[in-house]
Amino acid sequence: MNIVIIEDEGIVADDLELNIKKLIDEPLDIVKLRSVKEGITYFKNHDAPDLIFSDIQLGDGLSFEIFVAEPISVPIIFCTAYDEYALDAFKANGIDYILKPFTSKTLNTALQKYMQLKKIFSTDQTPQYDALLNLLADKHTQKAASVLVYQSDKIIPINLNDIAMFFLKNEITHLLTFSGQLYYPNKNLDELERLSGSTFFRANRQHLVCRNAITDVSSFFSRKLSLNLKVAHTERVIVSKGKSSQFLSWLANG
Repeated sequence: MNIVIIEDEGIVADDLELNIKKLIDEPLDIVKLRSVKEGITYFKNHDAPDLIFSDIQLGDGLSFEIFVAEPISVPIIFCTAYDEYALDAFKANGIDYILKPFTSKTLNTALQKYMQLKKIFSTDQTPQYDALLNLLADKHTQKAASVLVYQSDKIIPINLNDIAMFFLKNEITHLLTFSGQLYYPNKNLDELERLSGSTFFRANRQHLVCRNAITDVSSFFSRKLSLNLKVAHTERVIVSKGKSSQFLSWLANG
């Protein structure tokens, strides 16, 4: 059986591969891909596998872009942190999903559904991934439910509603919760900005701030804005003059 895993988080991909091997009692050939670009190149030059496991939000875009560029009629199990209302679209196309962080039970349930759907996917009918791409491309209508962080040998989901801000320090991405806990997500601020939706604002290159973390705003030099936060943070968070109008509109329309 040939399986492709599309996942930009290396630890998650390795964990998924390990669990798949435990649940499927037959020889497996598993390929792991980490980006939209890599996925398009792979499917352009290789035969379609029997099954695909795919994250939605990759570092260079949405995985649906792969299947729009290289249409294939292969069952896909999405491994996603997206909210339930977005996942209705997957069910309408006969595609299963597992929410991160997945368990052996949810993974096994998805594999059982794959076995039931094999006959459906043996036809030439290809799900409308372009429609799903349009549904999820707008970060203002869809956002991730959680962000995965790594602590020792564990992968921990941090609910987006618990996150006060993301910030960059010494070229390392930090996640700060409202309770003051600090974590280190394995994504850069550009990726987190796409994931977090309209409740977060990219104040500057170093800071991505949740609306609920802002107490008030003060004027700063040269029409810049300084954010006063509900959480302890050692650096002043400044919104540039060029972004001030956009920021105030975002703050008012929350």
